[in-house]
Amino acid sequence: MSFPIDRPRRLRRTENMRRLVRENRLDPSDFIQPLFIVPGENIKKEISSLPGQFHWSVDRVVEIAERCHKAGVPGVILFGIPTHKDEVGCQAYDDHAEVQSAVRAIKKSVPDLLVITDVCLCEYTSHGHCGAIHENEVDNDATFELLAKTALSHARAGADIVAPSDMMDGRIAVIRQALDDGGFENIPILSYAVKYASAYYGPFRIAVDSAPQFGDRRGYQMDPANAEEALREVELDLEEGADMIMVKPGIAYLDILHTVKTKFNRVTAAYQVSGEYAMIEAAAQRGWIDRKRVILESLLAFKRAGADFVLTYHAAEAAEWLKEN
Repeated sequence: MSFPIDRPRRLRRTENMRRLVRENRLDPSDFIQPLFIVPGENIKKEISSLPGQFHWSVDRVVEIAERCHKAGVPGVILFGIPTHKDEVGCQAYDDHAEVQSAVRAIKKSVPDLLVITDVCLCEYTSHGHCGAIHENEVDNDATFELLAKTALSHARAGADIVAPSDMMDGRIAVIRQALDDGGFENIPILSYAVKYASAYYGPFRIAVDSAPQFGDRRGYQMDPANAEEALREVELDLEEGADMIMVKPGIAYLDILHTVKTKFNRVTAAYQVSGEYAMIEAAAQRGWIDRKRVILESLLAFKRAGADFVLTYHAAEAAEWLKEN
């Protein structure tokens, strides 16, 4: 018998052969599209730090929502930029604010599209932190009421899923109780259970003007050096009532994503964050990479690592490519 006996290349010879034995596949239903909602009317303005992404006013956000739905993307997640900011982020839980208004507009126009809302305060506070401030520190427990009010406001507007991203200890239980008491026991919570204090968030903070005005977020977001801590965070959030969990950022934390999915086997999302998107776009603009192939390859990496779905700024475009194929 000639050597080698096993020849893996036999199963790579043609595209049809590769498709036959492919272990993981991308589908438009794997993606969630982040959207940025701003005050005003007739606004579709490109974001300088996220080329190809836009600030949308409520009256125009339906355009991208309809595009996502047509492409087969199952849902969007909304981030708001308020008309004004204050110490306690009051517009986060104002029933008539931008995110709440956008939820109503999207659900009226595209009722089958899932609308997820980011539940946090950093976009809405004058100090740029994710919670209430006491003596120049984020007060964990004092933030609970504000987060619960925000989640309830989003649910009243018609949100299908609320997604707390603040990383306060114990907030999932408080939000779950508030939703249940408010008659929204069927609204699931997608918890940013594993959210690292990452340098990859820079373009997002420019997009929503949410950079901290003092200090940083390392006192409540996770240390990038820690892996075991991620498992504890997930365990705590699931015990408190989270229905789904998220790992953020993405590519630099695929090991965490895989470990979390393997250990808990619960619905697990990954967020391909703004810095990852911006790096791909910058390299593509310079002709250094094949943009389409790199986008799809990076999204496939999340699926291979265990993600059930991916929040990605490339969602609508990638879904359209997949439908074309």
